[in-house]
Amino acid sequence: MRETVVPQGAQAALRAIRLLKLFTSEVPELHLAELADMSGLNKTTTHRLLQALLSEELLDRNPANSAYRLGPGMMALGVQALSGNQLRVRARPLLKKLAEETGETATLEVPVDDTMLILDEVTSKHLLGASGNVGTRWPIHATSTGKALIAFEQNGPDRLRPPLLPLTSRTIIEHAALQQQLSDIRRRGFAETVDELEDGFSGVGAVVRGSMGEVLGALSICGPSSRLSDSRRAQLGAALCTAATRLQPRY
Repeated sequence: MRETVVPQGAQAALRAIRLLKLFTSEVPELHLAELADMSGLNKTTTHRLLQALLSEELLDRNPANSAYRLGPGMMALGVQALSGNQLRVRARPLLKKLAEETGETATLEVPVDDTMLILDEVTSKHLLGASGNVGTRWPIHATSTGKALIAFEQNGPDRLRPPLLPLTSRTIIEHAALQQQLSDIRRRGFAETVDELEDGFSGVGAVVRGSMGEVLGALSICGPSSRLSDSRRAQLGAALCTAATRLQPRY
């Protein structure tokens, strides 16, 4: 994980943000003791920060069990962030075209710490196809988009937090094997995941760059491994690289 310099006087804000990040789709509600333990803060400090977040409606409380959960203020911020994201706006027509031409699910994903967040998605036309949800986050080391980003982002490898957890028997978690794969990705321009995120699921990914060449996120095409053979993944990878180049602004 990359080191960040905390501005003087910003410690309370940083702690509050870290509390918000503890809530996930898998764990949508947490009690005070759990939040204090997970954040490493004492209960008094945690309670004070939670009250501040409640006052701004960034958190809410479940009246049935008094657990904390993300509030309507966070939902509003999320909607505003999505609607105002220019990369998402520009990528939307391209995702539709990719999904239509390939018949598979096309996604736009951006990095959040050591995960990849689905910023937008156009699903497959097939009855059997990949389907997630906008806002879903996947471990960066097991996704095609994450591998592409690690390979091409300047400090991409810093996002890998050991130990890397195996999600399937084919998830690559050894440093040497991962480094070899990153070299292959840089050579061909796109990344692959085959039964690493989930058994029977495969995908290819290519980075999206900004006007100065900086890595902003990644595009992917994904679907059942039964349809995404070696040769088809190579074709889809080439198509993604072309699409990502078209998405890069030219100023």
